[in-house]
Amino acid sequence: MSGPLLILGAGGQVGRDLVALSAARGRTPLGLTRAEADITDAAAIAALLARERPRLIVNAAAYTAVDRAESEPDAAWRINADGPAVLGAAARAADIPILHISTDYVFDGTKASAYDEDDAIAPLGVYGASKAAGETRLRESGARHVVMRTAWVFGPHGANFLKTMLRLARERAELRVVADQRGCPTATIDIAEAILAVDAALAGGDDLGGTYHFAGTGVTTWHGLTEDIVAAQAPHTGKCPPVVAIGTADYPTPARRPANSELDSSAFARAFGYRAAPWRQRVRETVARLLDTRPLDTGEASAP
Repeated sequence: MSGPLLILGAGGQVGRDLVALSAARGRTPLGLTRAEADITDAAAIAALLARERPRLIVNAAAYTAVDRAESEPDAAWRINADGPAVLGAAARAADIPILHISTDYVFDGTKASAYDEDDAIAPLGVYGASKAAGETRLRESGARHVVMRTAWVFGPHGANFLKTMLRLARERAELRVVADQRGCPTATIDIAEAILAVDAALAGGDDLGGTYHFAGTGVTTWHGLTEDIVAAQAPHTGKCPPVVAIGTADYPTPARRPANSELDSSAFARAFGYRAAPWRQRVRETVARLLDTRPLDTGEASAP
């Protein structure tokens, strides 16, 4: 492999795991945070690609504050839609492939079964619409690309649902969590592994561009996920608050959420030879890592 693996958004929860894993595997990562590389700055991105000549660009930079996006649409669209357009144009001009991380929120959640890549998109809010526009603009750029949609992301870094539930399990006598939204919880380490699988395939000359779904193995609800988080942390903390199932209507939020976020990841597995671990396994591993090695530290996210 020639040139580094360029990881934009390296300070985020996916970016941090990807930088660490690719370094451990000898993949020569070049991780840049938002402060170090503004994906909406066309001149700066073009200069970066000319200077570093990466073999693959990974866009892990995103505006992910789903509820806040409803009141900050310009910020969400600038990062999630304009950013991929800039990266796509620069990648095409430099003839460098790009992998762009997208989301289940491009769908409206009304399908009865798992979503596949050919299903029509119909985002419910600003965040989903901005991410859908980013996908479209990247495709329209003509760059060689892989769009990888994922969902319900959790890991040891940054702000995510798992870390919020860990905090609340220590603080509250009871947790009330939505039970009528379902999806596939996805660990950041599995996303990192998947990206390295794409990197290896493209480096080997495989022509596997396009849109793919990649999410954790298995389906649950936010309530079911919380039950597993609470069970996993109980031996460490001695806390085991009951988890009460509530409906979406009982937990109003500025942004609407898809009732069904289940993604069919079989096409990715066939193309790149990697499937995520069962989500329950990754929950146990992540909780153990957080509670065994360091305090809960880096942010929180509101429950969906």
